[in-house]
Amino acid sequence: MKYIYIVLSVIIFVGCSNKEISAVAKVIKPKKILVKIDDNLSCEEIADITPKKLIDVADLVNIPQDVTKYLQNISQNVPFYEIQKKYEEYYFSMWNINTPKEDLNSIKWPFASYCAGTSYGENFQPLEQKFFDEMLESSNFTSFATVNLNAMTLRETNIRAFPTIKPLLKDPAKAGEGFPFDYLQNSTIHASKPVFISHYSRDREWVYIFASFASGWVKTSEIVILDKKYSDIWQKAQQVQIVKEDVPIYSLNGRFLFKSKIGMMFALVDQDNETYTILTISSYKDSEPLYIKSKISKDIAHKDVMNLNKKNLHNIINEVSKTNYGWGGMYEQRDCSSMLRDMFAPFGIWLPRNSYQQSKIGKVIAFNGMSDDEKINLIKEKGIAFETLLYKKGHIVLYVGTYNDEVIVFHNTWGIKTKKDNIEGRVIIGKPIFSTLKLGKNQENYDEEAEILKNLKTMNILTQDAF
Repeated sequence: MKYIYIVLSVIIFVGCSNKEISAVAKVIKPKKILVKIDDNLSCEEIADITPKKLIDVADLVNIPQDVTKYLQNISQNVPFYEIQKKYEEYYFSMWNINTPKEDLNSIKWPFASYCAGTSYGENFQPLEQKFFDEMLESSNFTSFATVNLNAMTLRETNIRAFPTIKPLLKDPAKAGEGFPFDYLQNSTIHASKPVFISHYSRDREWVYIFASFASGWVKTSEIVILDKKYSDIWQKAQQVQIVKEDVPIYSLNGRFLFKSKIGMMFALVDQDNETYTILTISSYKDSEPLYIKSKISKDIAHKDVMNLNKKNLHNIINEVSKTNYGWGGMYEQRDCSSMLRDMFAPFGIWLPRNSYQQSKIGKVIAFNGMSDDEKINLIKEKGIAFETLLYKKGHIVLYVGTYNDEVIVFHNTWGIKTKKDNIEGRVIIGKPIFSTLKLGKNQENYDEEAEILKNLKTMNILTQDAF
């Protein structure tokens, strides 16, 4: 026999008013129970014994988590062709430069941001100066801008701030630090994305690349260099946008290449009633490019950009909601800004990578000096459902309209900040959700100073006065 301890928590839901019912989670003191589990029980049988985790976030109980509830907030769609026409220009921009788009000093930012004494490794022990010295040596900055070639990613790829897979964490003892917040994870980039190569690391295991939305180190084995005449042909072809997540894509002879992700775009070669034939890429013979045709169902792709209408929004938001929260795109997941970036890609709306840069796209309206009520009134007056972003430092959300007269947003969030006796904590959510701007207001020890509404800086309408 084996023995395990199981902690049971009792959740009490309290009604608040006739207008709106709020679920208030109150956790009774945990009671420790000794349970005998037979060695021969299956995982499924053990799961039946183990109490299920109870939802204790009021917004996830009271606010519908079905996008259909908010699509009625969409008014008659007005085309924004001028914005959509620019999407491919941004997408392929890295194939149309001769030198890196940033200077050497700007790409050295990680060495000014992270240092010994405040950084920790995968074992939660402080990183020594030796680590940073080795990273600087490996970065081979004396070779900056010496390669200057077009390339393409072969698979979903991590873009790193240093040429290493090892993490750099802040103090793991603090809430909101440690796992999963690896500060060397700059972003991810999907398969078959255009990039521009600056130079190689000292050992040539890594290569510094520029994408249209981020730059950093990727493994040399995860890209392939293209001759400019082929990259020119590729970007001039008609394109198809991926509209389904996690569908395997194969070569014509059945070899697995990668899985589909919203935000991918491919050159169209041919089509029939049911499939598109697209151009993909692999490598062979010392990393030489191997151009491959793949057939994909028309159910998982759309020719050119899509209209921003109810049906398409419903499908795309449901797809990007399948991935959990992933800091910097780790584990092929998404964070707040990468989810919005990918979500708008099929609609031909190009977004930068981080939340601050995204908040500058389109018509920007500042909340300077406004009370919370004034912010709410302005959002209701000026905001356009599914076309407006709301920004606070470090986080960005999509306005989707109102529900029971409350402003509702769609966002991918790690959790809710709490504070007790000046000690921070977190209630972990870790996925895309619909919520109010006071997410967590009924949580025990809720940190009002960290509230979304209280900290809103700007709103920006993506489809007005953009670019």
